[in-house]
Amino acid sequence: MKNGRTRERILSAATAEFARHGLAGARVDRIAERAGANKRMLYHYFGAKEDLFLAALEASYEDIRSAERGLDLEHSDPREALKRLVDFTWRYYVEHPEFMTLLNSENLHKGRHVRRSRRVRELHSPLVETLRGILRRGERDGLFRRGVDPVELYISIAGEGYFYLSNRYTLSRIFGRDLMAGPALAGRARHIRAMILNAVRR
Repeated sequence: MKNGRTRERILSAATAEFARHGLAGARVDRIAERAGANKRMLYHYFGAKEDLFLAALEASYEDIRSAERGLDLEHSDPREALKRLVDFTWRYYVEHPEFMTLLNSENLHKGRHVRRSRRVRELHSPLVETLRGILRRGERDGLFRRGVDPVELYISIAGEGYFYLSNRYTLSRIFGRDLMAGPALAGRARHIRAMILNAVRR
């Protein structure tokens, strides 16, 4: 149990470090200090820094996919299920900025760490099937148009929030708005929901 807690502390510290400094700027010394562990333990559990970065990515994906499973999307009205997924995705990005910065860092490295992770692919397969089921139920009930690709739809759901948040500083300056103010965030949530539901509507 103690060893498990040490591993979790290291992983948590690494996630914070990578989110703040990226893979290139992260320092193993700072991770070990934050975790209250020595570097030997870090290498014992995770190996090299790049392996630890992948572990942080995998854990972050596991967190969001696990939270999604709690939405019970399979047993809801298809419109409600889709709205629930859209709202959840937006809230998760707002409340977990470290997830987005980890993704930014991995994309700078052209996805080379995720590419060697079977776990990440396994985590996303159930999401695609769940979304496919929602779309099929919506088609059957005459609510959604036919032929919507669940992967394309999820990329749109994620992209509507991801672009807004990852570019919030430049967009706020360009348009003279505080995009992170409460009313702006609420308005964006409504906009994303309407965009996605209108996109699949029959």
